[in-house]
Amino acid sequence: MTELTKLTIAEALTGLEKKDFSAVELTQAHIDMMEKARHLNAFITETPDLALTQAAASDQRRADGQAGALDGIPLAIKDLFCTKGVRTTASSHMLENFTPTYESTVTEKLFADGAVMLGKTALDEFAMGSSNTTSYFGNVINPWRRDSDPATDLVPGGSSGGSAAALAARLCMGSTGTDTGGSIRQPASFCGVVGIKPTYGRCSRWGIVSFASSLDQAGMFARTIEDSALLLKSASGFDPKDSTSAQKDVPDWPTMLESGVKGRKIGVPKEYNVDGMPAEISKLWQRGIDWLKEAGAEIVDVSLPHTKYALPTYYIIAPAEASSNLARYDGVRYGLRVEGEDLTDTYEKTRAAGFGEEVKRRIMIGTYVLSAGYYDAYYIKAQKIRRLILQDFEKAFEQCDALLTPTAPSSAFAIGENEDDPIKMYLNDVFTVPASLAGLPGLSVPAGLSENGLPLGLQVIGKAWDEQTVLQVGRAIEQAASFTAMPQLNMQKAA
Repeated sequence: MTELTKLTIAEALTGLEKKDFSAVELTQAHIDMMEKARHLNAFITETPDLALTQAAASDQRRADGQAGALDGIPLAIKDLFCTKGVRTTASSHMLENFTPTYESTVTEKLFADGAVMLGKTALDEFAMGSSNTTSYFGNVINPWRRDSDPATDLVPGGSSGGSAAALAARLCMGSTGTDTGGSIRQPASFCGVVGIKPTYGRCSRWGIVSFASSLDQAGMFARTIEDSALLLKSASGFDPKDSTSAQKDVPDWPTMLESGVKGRKIGVPKEYNVDGMPAEISKLWQRGIDWLKEAGAEIVDVSLPHTKYALPTYYIIAPAEASSNLARYDGVRYGLRVEGEDLTDTYEKTRAAGFGEEVKRRIMIGTYVLSAGYYDAYYIKAQKIRRLILQDFEKAFEQCDALLTPTAPSSAFAIGENEDDPIKMYLNDVFTVPASLAGLPGLSVPAGLSENGLPLGLQVIGKAWDEQTVLQVGRAIEQAASFTAMPQLNMQKAA
């Protein structure tokens, strides 16, 4: 049965169709793996009974000739997506006991296509973090280990680290994530899986707990580019309940992957060659360039001159929007309530108890930059720079079809290694934030191992609404890299 957990989604769909195994057997195999890997803390809420019920229904649909595009595929859902009747916490004490009465649009689409939900995965609290160490429910542990120090627990990246770790440890076949400044792509790189953030507006935000509304975007984790395309196709589409959802047709991405990159122009932005970047990251980037050349692509040098302002711009805009969005958690309408002497005291005690340190830090930064006297100096200026960053991308795409960069400036680091320096933690998103500010599709594909045996990813950034090219370039890298490594100690607890 453990062999079933090594299948890709595409392989599993073929096996289900041929009746090599049932959806119930496939789901049970993953439930068994989840039980063995609880020390990773990848799940906040496990739903084995629901999963087996959904799997049995899937088997019946397949027997009746009514199988959906993802029928019987066991998925993990980031605990930021509201799931009807299943606790949704955002990894926060504030929402520890919140059970939605409605389903997010993305999960509704996945379940309509027959997907099975194994449970809700952990994240940085309210999706604020790059390490998965800010959760109220404890750290998520990356199933990968350093060759030189296998006893040390590593972060899976964040904020969607639970989803990435669960997939890497073979606890699910695919998983959902959200990406605000890199929260899918960076953990995908750290955990050795594929992670895609589509164009802003491609997947509905309705029913997803908000962090920064102009940046948040649902996306997918999978083991292969083909699996990513299958999941993204299912989850995408216009939603009238979401005012930021785009009325765009959903292409049949899985059938477009083999077109290749011959004749395509791939841009290499010089600004991503940052000071102090490890030699192994630079070497991997060059290897990716060589692979695409060999596949018939033309490499073009491009410039994104405002890239150096992306991080400070992001850390003004995102906290400002978080400050506004999180104002709703006041102890009155839903969520945690800590009684005070009066209404104001109740507000203060509830928010003090309900939010963790990182969330409080970002609320305070956001409130500050929106306050009288600082709004023009910080927030308005950041919005202007955001526009310049988008224009940089638009100008670059006049010369090329997609961009190739590293995904992250390092491999996974140890839990607690950077926690005393918030700025150093924020630098984890240096390569992913620009595409988020511009609302562009971005993909991380595993492309090699570090000197310490940890996965490293390459990032493909595309034009708005051109996930097709992003996936095709990612497919070319995937074929050249032939990344088949899996964590060897994923079921063993560190000493």
